[in-house]
Amino acid sequence: MQRIGEAAESSTFERVTLKNASVYHYLKVSLVLENDGTTLSAVELKQLIISALRSLYGEVGAAFPFDLLKYEEETLTAVLRVYSRGLVKLWSSLTLLGSCRNQSCAFRVLQVSPFLLALSGNSRELQLN
Repeated sequence: MQRIGEAAESSTFERVTLKNASVYHYLKVSLVLENDGTTLSAVELKQLIISALRSLYGEVGAAFPFDLLKYEEETLTAVLRVYSRGLVKLWSSLTLLGSCRNQSCAFRVLQVSPFLLALSGNSRELQLN
């Protein structure tokens, strides 16, 4: 209760927001090839991504750090880990890649998240019985 002649105490409110607080981002990608029978090993896929980075950003781009965490050879689907500051560079390199082994190809980015756990499920593929 405020008495006459006393100054009212002001309450302060401070809002703190963090942009890109996560060090890494995770991408779930799928490679679509012109010939469905073509398979790539994990090493070949990583080399393909490095060549995509090199073609867009030169030798500096080819040295860009990213990790291939999981790869399914049957479906050509992979989970990549990249530093958050380089997410756009990796994503743009994958988007602009157009050929692999002298055939047309395209990377499809299925999911992106700063949390690896978020890539474990996809609500778009959920089937209720």
